Amino acid sequence: MNSTSDIESPPSDIFISCLISGSLAIIAVVVSIAILIIIWRTKPNLHTFRHLLVCNTCCASIFYCTIQTINYAFLIFLPWITSDVACRWRGYLAYISIAGVEYSFLIQAISRLFISLFSRKYKWLITFKVHYILIGVQWLIVIILPLPAILTDDIYFRANSLCWVPYKRLLHVIYTYVAYYLIPSLSICVIYLFIYFRVRKLANGTETLVRAVQKGKRDLELLRNILILLVIYLLGGLPTLFFLFTSLRTIYLIGIVTITLVVTIEKICCVFLDRELRKVVQMLIMKTARVEPTNMTHLAPKDQGTVTHNL
Repeated sequence: MNSTSDIESPPSDIFISCLISGSLAIIAVVVSIAILIIIWRTKPNLHTFRHLLVCNTCCASIFYCTIQTINYAFLIFLPWITSDVACRWRGYLAYISIAGVEYSFLIQAISRLFISLFSRKYKWLITFKVHYILIGVQWLIVIILPLPAILTDDIYFRANSLCWVPYKRLLHVIYTYVAYYLIPSLSICVIYLFIYFRVRKLANGTETLVRAVQKGKRDLELLRNILILLVIYLLGGLPTLFFLFTSLRTIYLIGIVTITLVVTIEKICCVFLDRELRKVVQMLIMKTARVEPTNMTHLAPKDQGTVTHNL
């Protein structure tokens, strides 16, 4: 336990950065919950393997935003809690939340690989049971990967700093970037390229494969959307990576905001990029917009009759 006699209030710039980031996290949570409710209530159109995995990503985003907000609360409002052990656990949960979002995109790509390449020969790969197993394995992996955060003393309490691995622990920092960002990102790119070249090969084949080509193009479209969402998410980590090389405080503060900012943008883009989900949202908006004019139309004759009677 560190000494609490010299604990000072966090600087105003950290307070502002955490406040903005926390506000964005709340927006991301609201959008994620809205997506979950829409998918859950739209039967059977959105009750598919793909939307099951979209819900998994939404849950990962909610978990990430919740953990980050809790960490902001400790940094701003509870600066006297200086336990190194507690700080390690907060860091561990934060890294789980980051890896959870990353690897949720990866199992979406793996699902497209199963559907596009192996669905005819191995029917059992395109069942809900297999997709639930994918989700279970994903969360098992993201729980195991950040274990060095609590098994080592690399994370310790630092005043006015979040409970991340400090950059002087270079080996551990490299591990976090490789395990939580590089591996899932490269894996998704490899899957995308694999399906892309397969579709090109089919496109150069006979006309009897037109249907297979169209299906492959659909798989590519969905994988493209996954890549777009992943890239949006990865962009949020760039300021933190730049801070590793520059040690500029301004970049550190920007990094606090950008991660939750891109999670919020990613959730909004998820609605626009998902064709079926977008149609449902558009129908809900149009249905809501028609309610007011319809009510006014029914009320108009009644109002006119009342006015005439009064006259």
